[in-house]
Amino acid sequence: MEIRDTKSLSSIAAVKRAVRREASGAPAAAGIEETVSLAGIPEAEMTPRVRRAIMGLLGEVDRLRRELEDSRNRIAFLERLADEDSLMPIANRRAFVRELSRMMGFAQRYGTPSSIVYFDLNGLKAINDQCGHAAGDAALQHVAQILVDSVRNTDVVGRIGGDEFGVLLVQTDEETARRKADVLAAAIAARPLPWQGKEIALSAAYGTYSFSGGENAADALDAADRAMYMLKKQQRSQAKG
Repeated sequence: MEIRDTKSLSSIAAVKRAVRREASGAPAAAGIEETVSLAGIPEAEMTPRVRRAIMGLLGEVDRLRRELEDSRNRIAFLERLADEDSLMPIANRRAFVRELSRMMGFAQRYGTPSSIVYFDLNGLKAINDQCGHAAGDAALQHVAQILVDSVRNTDVVGRIGGDEFGVLLVQTDEETARRKADVLAAAIAARPLPWQGKEIALSAAYGTYSFSGGENAADALDAADRAMYMLKKQQRSQAKG
């Protein structure tokens, strides 16, 4: 399509600039209609050819806007997929370790300790054997929800392994972390899982570890894991005694 008059060409150029602004995500200021007005073409003098060109460009702007929104939604979905556990909407191990490493850097830089609580859900195999794997999955989801409901928005809850959870308590020293771990374990024990007309009692062993940033994430997780197994061993000894 050929547009010969200078006014028409300047109008199309202005609209194209608006299209490029829209595609890049920049604000369109007063919009396309104002751009046309600034180009000096009153509505009454606009030729059918120019009108068709502008309408085509407006359609292109709308298409680009939809594609941009779709791309943003897709990226957000992929980011969630990469970071969330496959069974429940909490951090997976990779995302939890990443946040732990980030918090370790913060602790080392500012000298503010943070802590990990490492939970192991007791008796998951028995739940799977007696009630089925669906009940076992429901138990894991139930515990995850209790943990999320019981910590701050700044803390991080993640699934570390099959029946193991981690809670990253931001800017929390060792003594405070132990008290919080007691509270979280009590919350799990106080809320049995409703399942097919009955209740399944739940409990968890746990261990805590506080860090100041000199360690790496793997060492911190391993230390919290060892503390958890020591407590579990003590609980078993007490139960036998």
